[in-house]
Amino acid sequence: MKTHPHAKHQRGITLIEAGIVLAVVATLAAGAAPSMQSVIDTRRLEGTAAQLAGDIRWARSEAIARNAALRLRLQPAAGGGCYVIHTSATDECTCLAAGPAQCSGAAEAIKTVALSRADRVTLQSNVASMRFDPLHGTSTPTGTLRVIGANERAIHHVVNIMGRVRSCSPQAAVRGYAAC
Repeated sequence: MKTHPHAKHQRGITLIEAGIVLAVVATLAAGAAPSMQSVIDTRRLEGTAAQLAGDIRWARSEAIARNAALRLRLQPAAGGGCYVIHTSATDECTCLAAGPAQCSGAAEAIKTVALSRADRVTLQSNVASMRFDPLHGTSTPTGTLRVIGANERAIHHVVNIMGRVRSCSPQAAVRGYAAC
């Protein structure tokens, strides 16, 4: 087989072809970015809600195990919020912006969880604190603790008198949760 002496064999891609591929990839990435942020926000919401539900259950069982009343105090704040599980009276432990809770008197902070503005999740509650009884594991008062994501979707934890947690999402906005 003989080839023409002036024929060139093209190998690789041209600069125009590379530019077209780069433009297509950039367009697809730009379209996927908002969707990816929504996925990240949903995962943060679900993770924070799961942690709070687990901590409520843990506080109840820990009160029984220690044979001492424990309290869960929530402090909602713009751009986050925090909660502290502690011994003693309602207002004897306060969350700080960073680090462990600050307690007065004989109160002891057992666990502190603080959410920052960067978490894009906030806490709200219809009660300031809940006391878990060591004898029966009951909760006083009952309440609804809300974890609200950046996209205004929320997961509610409804704590009944027995100290049990039922989780739901308003209008079932978060997949996997029953409607509130």
